[in-house]
Amino acid sequence: MKSIYLYLLTLTISISSLAQQKISTKWGEDIRLKKGSTDLKVVCSDKSGIYLQEAHIKLKVYYLFGATFRGSGTLIKMNADLSEIYRHNYDKELRGKEFEQFFPLGDDLFIIASVYSRSDRMMELFAGKVDKASGDLTIRWQQLTSFRQEYKTDKIEFKLTYNADSTKMVVVSSVQGKERNQYTVQEFDNKLKGAKPVVISNEFEAKKYQLEDVIYTINHKLILVGRTYEYEEGKRKKEKFLDFSHYNIRMYDESGKQTSEINTEINGKWLNSTRLLQEKNQDLILAAFYSNEKKSKRVNGLLVQRIDANTGAVISTYDKVINESMLSSKDNIEEDDKEDDKEATNTKKNKDKEQEKNKDSKNAKDSKKAKDSKKEDKKDDKDEPEGFSKYMKFKKIFYTSDGGLMILAEGYESHTYTYSSYTPGTNGAPGMWTSTTYQVYTNGDILMCKVAAKGEIDWLQVVPKSQIERYQVGSGRGPGGGVNSNQGFFDALNLPFYCGLGVIRSGTNMYLVMNDNPKNAGVTQSGQKVKTVKTFRKSDCFMLTVDELTGKISRKVLFSNRGVPTAMPKQGAVIGNDLYLVGRTDKMFGKTRVAVGKISVK
Repeated sequence: MKSIYLYLLTLTISISSLAQQKISTKWGEDIRLKKGSTDLKVVCSDKSGIYLQEAHIKLKVYYLFGATFRGSGTLIKMNADLSEIYRHNYDKELRGKEFEQFFPLGDDLFIIASVYSRSDRMMELFAGKVDKASGDLTIRWQQLTSFRQEYKTDKIEFKLTYNADSTKMVVVSSVQGKERNQYTVQEFDNKLKGAKPVVISNEFEAKKYQLEDVIYTINHKLILVGRTYEYEEGKRKKEKFLDFSHYNIRMYDESGKQTSEINTEINGKWLNSTRLLQEKNQDLILAAFYSNEKKSKRVNGLLVQRIDANTGAVISTYDKVINESMLSSKDNIEEDDKEDDKEATNTKKNKDKEQEKNKDSKNAKDSKKAKDSKKEDKKDDKDEPEGFSKYMKFKKIFYTSDGGLMILAEGYESHTYTYSSYTPGTNGAPGMWTSTTYQVYTNGDILMCKVAAKGEIDWLQVVPKSQIERYQVGSGRGPGGGVNSNQGFFDALNLPFYCGLGVIRSGTNMYLVMNDNPKNAGVTQSGQKVKTVKTFRKSDCFMLTVDELTGKISRKVLFSNRGVPTAMPKQGAVIGNDLYLVGRTDKMFGKTRVAVGKISVK
């Protein structure tokens, strides 16, 4: 009886929460971008307005036979109505420096720039403090750190991120080109005062290790999440390739000494995707999808571990097989899909009747035997439900009010292909091959689940989705070739622009914002058919509302991308209950449209 009362109370809270929520959408006027601008994104906001970063290429040195360029940045401030307050260009302040980014920290905003000296092969990183009211620099350039190349071929990579509670700036760097990579991590406060750098190295060959994530915990522990690779034999003789082996997760102290290694092996299973997080002063949470076989294309289970943030010891491990049998009922499948299934059933019945008429013939008997054999094979397959695509990547993990976890993942994969064409030669000249290489991004289904504090899965939902985005990444004369897509920690690419999700969390609900085909307006659960969206300027922007307590999903159209610059939800910045996003529509003939929008949940 007590459990019934608790269920009714939870349901009442859920219904009242849905009734009180109000979704609003607002778009500002089109923004005038400087010629050569390559990027526009939301940096942060405060009570006085919203701050945008516009990056563009500026001529640095002109030579007789060429020119060199440098990056330059502009800060745009808008008010709550998305009208421009000021636009500050930092070309004068950046003289002799390369613009890197704006970096918000607490109530402060910093501009980050770099200087590279060819003579001593040294790169220096600087920061200046921005007066948010005017855009002027209140603190001139202060050096944060520097990186030195031993050889000209060494590649310097660095990334600015936050510590676990976002109160400090963390600079992670690596000089790649050696036999083994070395990583340096340094923390800075809002006064730009830096802690002692932590230098970390491991025993892996540079080619066999890829850094995927860095966690700087509140208690000054460093955790490096890396993917390790091993050479495998190719199809041809003497052909070898690097293939993913396993995840390597290690904890280090402030001196760079390894204190523990988190075991990611679970009974011979193969981890496909891993996410590690820490919020406030709680334990570390590790979530991972795994497959039963190394070469499998399906995810068969979910691993959740709670880890002591001081020692790295595993406190608890929960390993759960997940498959389609765990999904909610599919009673709400669209009527069109039902009609298709009905028609297919009728067609099958007619075929069976036709075969029944011909059952005396030898050919019909043989056909029936073969069919029965196939049915038996299919029956065996149904005994073990299929898993989900191994390309599922963790998008967000939230702590819930009851001590559990809300996990959001999305199907993602990227590949390249090269199209080649041959032009015959004339007047005795040889012909020529011309090749064009394209990078294709595919964002697929959305997987969500609620994991209780004790580890049990309360509910599991999958919403079908199919988004495809394609870009030309290379062209030339000669043989075609592929382009490697690096998804490591230092990857600076924001592609794809229009695929993916924006995520807002408010109360006991999670709100997912995405571009989709208008014909998918009724898709909210597994089993429903979806139309692929490729032309995003003709898509609609939808919001999925997910109740964390029950897993119930509702869907609504926010706006059509035909009437506004095409929205980029994945690139948006979530500040409180607002998602600020940039919209951009490039036209072959006509002016490119760029604007900023705000989606609010109240």
